[in-house]
Order: sequence, then structure tokens, then C-alpha cells
Amino acid sequence: MDGVAGAHSRWRCRVDMVEPTTPSLAPSLAPSLTLGPVADREGRPPEDAATDRMIFGRILALAAADPARTMTRALALSGVELAELAIRHAPQFAALIAALPDEAETGEDAIEEADLRAFLVEHGARGADEERWLGAILARRSLEPNHLWQDMGFHDRGELNTMFRRHFPALVALNAGDMKWKKFFYRQLCEREGLLLCKSPNCEVCDDVEVCFGDEAGDPLSALSRLSRNG
Repeated sequence: MDGVAGAHSRWRCRVDMVEPTTPSLAPSLAPSLTLGPVADREGRPPEDAATDRMIFGRILALAAADPARTMTRALALSGVELAELAIRHAPQFAALIAALPDEAETGEDAIEEADLRAFLVEHGARGADEERWLGAILARRSLEPNHLWQDMGFHDRGELNTMFRRHFPALVALNAGDMKWKKFFYRQLCEREGLLLCKSPNCEVCDDVEVCFGDEAGDPLSALSRLSRNG
């Protein structure tokens, strides 16, 4: 970001709008053994695999329902990246992704998008593909005007926080006060540039405390998400 005024105007306009197969057992041994849950093919415990299926299933469902943009533009991921993501976590979208035109592009980054993407990837838990994908997705979806949990396709903010705890625990620690995530991103990037734009020395005495920490109630944007929530 180049300059206090420029950085302030770019970000303020965004954030002010509105997270192995089980070997077969010999018959003689089977009655004497009880097998617990096993890791999936990526080596993840069952609970982590289920969490990732929820995370990426919600994200892809909302992007697939976007009437104005391809999934590549909605999520800032190439068709190849989306195909691999679907294979790992959301095979129900594999055919839809395979049908994307070969020339489908991710679109140009917004001014602050590359900085936010790099910040997120830097704080990924394991340096895995999933964190790189989510860094791109979060940076693109943060440009939307709603609560971040809505723009990611989640049912509520709790699901967004589950995603951050799983893939970006360092950011959860930094955001100990549970600031709204878009506000938190804005503050972190401004601090990196040496900019202090808050009105007060601490949040407790700031007039905007409700703006940064207030309730994020609302309805899911995805029709699939809304039906699931109410059903």
C-alpha cells in the first residue's frame, strides 16, 4: 500500500461495507479386534477430513451458485487447482469443475488482494495446498460486501472460526479479541505498513468498538446452506 491516504481509502471502502485403507483381516483375527477410525488417504484424522469436507463443500456450493462469475473468478483459483481441491474434499463438484471452459481465468487482483493473500499464506498452519487455496479464496471473498462468513458460504460465523482454527491457528491467536475478520485483516495490513488509523489507543474506549466487534448475525447467502440450516 502506497501512502497513508491511499491505503486508508482502499481498505476502508472494503471493510466498512455492510472463517489408508484398512487392511483386510484374516477371518481368524477379525472377531478379536475392534478397529477405530482410520486416517484418510492424505493421512488426516477422520475429524479433520470431515472438517475440510465441510469447509470446501460450503465454499464451492456458493461459488457454483454465482450467476455472474465463473468459479475460477469467484474463488481466485485456476481450473486445475479447483479440480485438485474437489478430488480431495468435494468430489460432488468434480464434474461441474471439469466442465469449466479451458480459458476460464481467475481475473485480476484488486489492489490489496495480493498483500492479503500473502499475509494469510504466511500464517497457514502446515504450509499445505489447502492453506494456499484458502489464502486465495479468503483474499478474493473479502472483497465482497457482506460478513466474511456469508461471503465464504458458511452457515454462521462459528463455521468460519472453525476454518481459521484448523488452517490458520496463528491468526486466531492474534485475533484474541474476536474482532470481525475483515476488520482484523485491515488492521493487520495497515500495521505492517506502519499505519495507525484507529481513533483510540485501545479498543475498549473506542467509539467504533461495536463496528469492529459487534454481532455478525444474518442469513447464509447460499440457498443450499439456507435449506440445510432450516431443515
